[in-house]
Amino acid sequence: MLFLLTIVTTTYVGGCHYTSYRVAETGGVPTLLFSDFIPNGFWYSFTFLAILGSHELGHYLMCRYHNVDATLPFFLPAPLPITGTLGAFIRIREPFPNRRVLFDIGFAGPIAGFLVLIPFLFIGLAWSPPVAPPDPKQSGIVILLGEPLLYQLADRIVWGMRQTDWINIHPMALAALLGQFVTALNLFPFGQFDGGHISYAALGRRSTIVSLVTVVAAVGLTFISPNWYLVAGIMVVMLIVLGPRHPSMIHEDEDLGTGRRLLAISAVVIFILCFTPSPLRLTELTEVLTRAR
Repeated sequence: MLFLLTIVTTTYVGGCHYTSYRVAETGGVPTLLFSDFIPNGFWYSFTFLAILGSHELGHYLMCRYHNVDATLPFFLPAPLPITGTLGAFIRIREPFPNRRVLFDIGFAGPIAGFLVLIPFLFIGLAWSPPVAPPDPKQSGIVILLGEPLLYQLADRIVWGMRQTDWINIHPMALAALLGQFVTALNLFPFGQFDGGHISYAALGRRSTIVSLVTVVAAVGLTFISPNWYLVAGIMVVMLIVLGPRHPSMIHEDEDLGTGRRLLAISAVVIFILCFTPSPLRLTELTEVLTRAR
């Protein structure tokens, strides 16, 4: 039921994104009927739910592989104006047996979502042509999205050197961009985040220092962008309630192995590719045009 409701909320939001896409394409008010609004909403909803679902199914299938008791993914519908959802999660109902299992389960989610979003990103950017800047006489609030390194690299491959910073972003590319934000957020090396699992599996008790530094960094990011208020607040609450240390495992002393340590480094690379210090910003259109000049 939660999944079906999430399809409804994300498809509605996706229809709104597609309407904006058509407005920029035609330069006027779109004439989308309800019969067009819903099908075109799936450009966004299918892409975003595929990325979120792959992420959580990566965790779930790895739990099944290692015989760790876990639930199927729970999706969280929410009529939020940009995402249409609060994401998804699985619940793991028993302790991790050792560091290798912890690493495999923690790493499987981000890498699955990351691999799925890449083709969507390239296809979506191919459908995101450059457009002329808005009329300076116009006014209103615009949404500025951060551009992670992966997005910039993909855009350069698809379009080369664009002659303008203004593009008509397709809902599929938008979903892939939001998927990068989700991937980077999950890879923060803190507590019960996926990155926290990976950090503890690779570093053991030394990961406690990494968690504390991550909290300080998250608080510092709030001075760059208000996007981080909620994330930093959650981290601080988790730090107070659960403590700085990751929960222990049944067999603490088993070595992680060279192969998994190399994969831990790749997780850091994925985080760098998907991270941006200011994922989302609302501002006045006139302010943006003034800075562009």
